[in-house]
Amino acid sequence: MPRFRQILDTMAGYKPGKAVVAPDGRSYKLSSNESPYDPLPSVVEAIAEGARQINRYPDPGCVELTEAIAGRFGVPADHIALGAGSVTVAQQLFETVGEPGAEVVYAWRSFEAYPLLADLAGVTSVRVPLAGEDHDLDAMAEAINDRTRMVFVCNPNNPTGTSIRRGALEAFLDRVPERVLVVLDEAYREYVRDEDVPDGLTLYRDRPNVCVLRTFSKAYGLAGLRVGYLIGQEPVASAVRKTIIPFAVNHLAQVAALASLQAEDELLERVERVVKERTRVREALIAQGWTVPPTEANFVWLRLGERTMDFASSCGLEGVAVRPFPGEGARVSIGSPESNDVFLAAAQEFLARP
Repeated sequence: MPRFRQILDTMAGYKPGKAVVAPDGRSYKLSSNESPYDPLPSVVEAIAEGARQINRYPDPGCVELTEAIAGRFGVPADHIALGAGSVTVAQQLFETVGEPGAEVVYAWRSFEAYPLLADLAGVTSVRVPLAGEDHDLDAMAEAINDRTRMVFVCNPNNPTGTSIRRGALEAFLDRVPERVLVVLDEAYREYVRDEDVPDGLTLYRDRPNVCVLRTFSKAYGLAGLRVGYLIGQEPVASAVRKTIIPFAVNHLAQVAALASLQAEDELLERVERVVKERTRVREALIAQGWTVPPTEANFVWLRLGERTMDFASSCGLEGVAVRPFPGEGARVSIGSPESNDVFLAAAQEFLARP
């Protein structure tokens, strides 16, 4: 029998959101924070045209896409590193700091890939419990020590949807030693409407130890093609680029991301519709009697404790897939108005049970 790393005996693999089907055949997937809209016709057309070149390797440096992102955000091209989805860029970040004894600090619960990536990189996770549903930034700052190499701050936080405001985030960053890299994971930035929640790109420019993680999977609707990117000062971006697997961002993904940037106004109109639905769903849940924290992402969070799996099963009977975290709560993506209505009816029915 081949011998493998001992960590593989204890770590659990990543569990993606699942789809369910009701007895009548209805199925509404609200478990993966995906865009509820089909790809834009212009993006599909670009992908179809790009398919004519799939006999060739993709551009390993993603030069055209890098330049487009640089132009979109007004940053130097050498401040950008790309990967196959932001989770892969996060993996690259863990690899840049992964040495025996190194520690990475992050809130918990937060994005569930963090522990997995830390284990694979041989890094020790330091999980700091949330304060209610929010990051406990004071506790996170106190958790930093001589072994700390990196801190992840998911803003808005997945799965709670809660966000850190500018004053609190800047005060935290001021407490972090310059030798410690701070990653602002902003996968849901396009859905933020609270003007006091800072854009990480306004913070990294004069802080060499701060970088920003973004994705084309959510607001841009390219979850199936896997494109993510980091923006940080050149030494950070350069280190991350060294860890990328050659040709990791495939040709069609690069083509689709470029087309999406060109159609950004149209895409952001869709984001605005999701934001309006988010408000409607949260207000309806509160009216039913649920406690729902304010959310700046494309999902809502319900703290259910031991009722979590019963709730997920109950929603599943109506064809609604939610994302349960056993013993904690359920995250529910904002979908189409129809799917949201079915979910709201299921949530109300669950509350009505004795």
